[in-house]
Amino acid sequence: MKHSILIIFLSFLTLTNCSTDNDDYYKEQVYRTYWHLINVSGGIAGVDNNFDLNKIVWTFDDETHTLTVSNTNTTDVEDGFDTGEYTYSVTEDANKEQFLTIESNEFGHMTISETELIINQNMTTNGSGADGFMYTFKRVLVLEEVE
Repeated sequence: MKHSILIIFLSFLTLTNCSTDNDDYYKEQVYRTYWHLINVSGGIAGVDNNFDLNKIVWTFDDETHTLTVSNTNTTDVEDGFDTGEYTYSVTEDANKEQFLTIESNEFGHMTISETELIINQNMTTNGSGADGFMYTFKRVLVLEEVE
């Protein structure tokens, strides 16, 4: 009986003396989405340009409505925007279709899945066209710590 009481007492001390008040342990972590442009196709000339991951990356900040573009492509092909920050908005039509506007210019129809973003410039709020580009992005999630 004494042996059982001793084991219970030691277990109680062991379990209650552990501290998890480590601020580093509880740092907030968030996933940030980075959209990597992997292909641009279409246009009058019928281009079909593939890009490696990390070559052209778009990041949307929903709070500030800022699109940040990192573009390290040096070839003279259609690749969207140069490196910089741009204002953006997303509008939805009566059919719940989403359209991206960048710097007050409608950029195209957006289709978003868990892994892919497609912006089709042949579909606009004013109808459809034939000479626009199709931008295909791959979604990459990165775990980041928030200070």
